[in-house]
Amino acid sequence: MKISTNLKALGVATTMLTGFVLGGSVTAYADEPESKPVGGTYDSNAIIQFEAASGVITPPTDPTNPGKEDPDNPGEPELVNPIDPTKPPGEDPEKGTFGPLSIDYASGLDFGTQEITSTNQYYKAKPQKFSNRTPAEGPNYVQVSDSRGTEAGWSLQVKQNGQFKSTTDKVLTGAEIRFTNGSVASASASPFPSNFEDNFALTFNEDGTGVAKTIMSAKTGEGSGTYLLVFGDDKSAADSIELFVPGSTTKYADKYTTSITWTLTDVPGIGE
Repeated sequence: MKISTNLKALGVATTMLTGFVLGGSVTAYADEPESKPVGGTYDSNAIIQFEAASGVITPPTDPTNPGKEDPDNPGEPELVNPIDPTKPPGEDPEKGTFGPLSIDYASGLDFGTQEITSTNQYYKAKPQKFSNRTPAEGPNYVQVSDSRGTEAGWSLQVKQNGQFKSTTDKVLTGAEIRFTNGSVASASASPFPSNFEDNFALTFNEDGTGVAKTIMSAKTGEGSGTYLLVFGDDKSAADSIELFVPGSTTKYADKYTTSITWTLTDVPGIGE
């Protein structure tokens, strides 16, 4: 019994010793732990997503300086209030169209009051007037905006809806509106529309309907933002749009009017 007891005790002691030696062996050959850096760096992210504008009308901007900053609202463009000479005094111009591809404004044309004559005449359109701009007169213009966020391109057309007619439906035969000194203005960083007409006339088909003419277009990769086709500048505004009337045309002592339609489509311009 004593021998058995001693063997059991020895076995326990042997087991404990073996465990100690093996444990000491592992500890003896383990790599020294590396020191950890203090502080370090960490990357985080930021994100923003844009979508096409909707339900917003872009107001008219200055035709000679569309990027001019509003002194009362830093970072915002200074807006102008053009006056439509074809409407009663104090009445606002037609509002621009809604949506991410829009026509924001087009000048109404006033060729003044003229004396009847039997010779060919070229009547100049009056400059665009503004109620809050210095100088108060500037060039006539048409303004469009592309806020789709695609640079997919677009095309602007114009046509005259029939010949000038008097209040008693007398036609001003042979009359023709002619635009000159056209240039494109914008504060956008997107490439400017590469196609535009600096000189053109509004003509008619044989049936008397107006011919739709493309006067400004942006190819794919162009035209994101607001763009103005401007006729002249502050100095030449009064000499950049004219109405030719043949001397042979019968004129009546009456007011003659017509309308002009500007059409903006999502069809991209064709490269030159």
